[in-house]
Amino acid sequence: MTKKNHLTPDRFKGEAPKHPYVEALETLDLLDQDRMLQTGVVIRDIDRVGTFLQMDHSVVHCSVAQEGLEVLSTEEAAERYDWLNEYRWKMLPRDLDEFTAYAREHTRHGYFIRALPGAKATYPLQACLYIAHDGIAQCVHNIVIVEEGAELNVITGCLSAGEVRTGLHVGISEFYIKKNAKLTFTMIHNWAPEMHVYPRGAMVVEEGGLFLQNFVCMHPVKRLQMNPAIYLAGPGAVVRSNTILVSTPGSWMDVGSRVYLQAPETRAEVVARTITTGGEVINRGRLIGEVPGVRAHLECHGLLLTPRGLIHAIPELEARAEGAEISHEAAVGKIAPEEIEYLMARGLNEDEAKATIVRGFLNVKMAGLPAELQAQIDQAVRQSQESVL
Repeated sequence: MTKKNHLTPDRFKGEAPKHPYVEALETLDLLDQDRMLQTGVVIRDIDRVGTFLQMDHSVVHCSVAQEGLEVLSTEEAAERYDWLNEYRWKMLPRDLDEFTAYAREHTRHGYFIRALPGAKATYPLQACLYIAHDGIAQCVHNIVIVEEGAELNVITGCLSAGEVRTGLHVGISEFYIKKNAKLTFTMIHNWAPEMHVYPRGAMVVEEGGLFLQNFVCMHPVKRLQMNPAIYLAGPGAVVRSNTILVSTPGSWMDVGSRVYLQAPETRAEVVARTITTGGEVINRGRLIGEVPGVRAHLECHGLLLTPRGLIHAIPELEARAEGAEISHEAAVGKIAPEEIEYLMARGLNEDEAKATIVRGFLNVKMAGLPAELQAQIDQAVRQSQESVL
C-alpha cells in the first residue's frame, strides 16, 4: 500500500489517564453521548442486546442482555479462555507492517464478542472505541466469533471527542464466521480532522456462512488506511460488502478489501461509493477466485464534487482456476450538467438538484442496517452536501 504522508506511531502518546467504569451510559457527558449517537451507539440500550465501550485505554462499560452471547474485553477473554490463543493473531501476522508491530506491543483491550452455537441475536450488539484525550495512540485487538448456526448483528462506532484534534487509532480485528452462521457488521467512523486511523483486519467464513459488511466514513480524518482480507473458506460461503466514503479537504483515504474465494460455490459482492469534496481517495478492490465455480463482482464508483479532489480507483480481478466468474464495474466522474438541468426543469434550484444527485449516488442498500442508523447516515449525507454546495 502507498506510504503517502508517512508517519511513525511513536510520535503519539502511549499512555492516557484512566477512565472510571460506568454502570449506566446515561451518566456519560452529554457531549460524549451526542458524538456516540452520531455513529449509531445508543445510550439507553434500546433495541440493543449488549454494549462494549472503551475510552482511550480503559474499558468503561461492558454488558450483555441475551443468553448465548458474550461481550468481554479481549484481555479479560484471554484470561478466561485458554483456547482464545487458537484465534488471536492467527489470521493477521504480527509483523504485517509497522502498525501491527506497534499494536502488538501497545494493545490495550479491544472487544471480544461471541455468539454461541445456534444463538440468534434479537437486536444489534454495539461496540464503541472512543478517543477522549488529544494526541494519544489507541491500539485495540478485536475478536468476533460467530459459532455454527448463530446469527449476530454488530454495530461499531469508532470516534473521537469533540475537543480532540489529533491522535492515532490502530484496530486489529479478526472475525470468524463458522458453518451456516451469519454476521452483519456495520462500522461507522467519526474522527477529528487530524486523526490517523489504521484498521487492520481479516475474516474467515466457513461453509454456508454469510458475512454482510458495511463501512461508512463521512467526516474529516487526516489519514485512513485499511484493506482487510476476507477468506471464503467453505463451500457456499458468501460475503457482501458496502462502503461509503466522503473525503473532505485535507483528508487522505486508502480504503479497500480483498476477497479470496477458496471453496466451490462461494460468492462475493463488493460495492463502494466514494465522494471527494477536496480530499484524496484511493479506492481498492481485489477479488481472487482460487477454485472453479465461484462468482464475484466488484463495483467502484467515485464522484468528484470539486476539481481540488482526487479519486483513484484500483479494481483487481484474479481468476486462478478455470470456471471462476469474476467481474467489475468502475467509474469516476463529475455530476453531469444535463442531470442538473433535468432536475432544475422540474422545479429544483441548482443546489437542490446537486443534493438530490449526491443522495442518489450514495443510496447503497446496506443489509441489516437499523432504521435509526440509516437515518443518521442520511443526515450525514445532507451535512456533507451542505459543506460543498
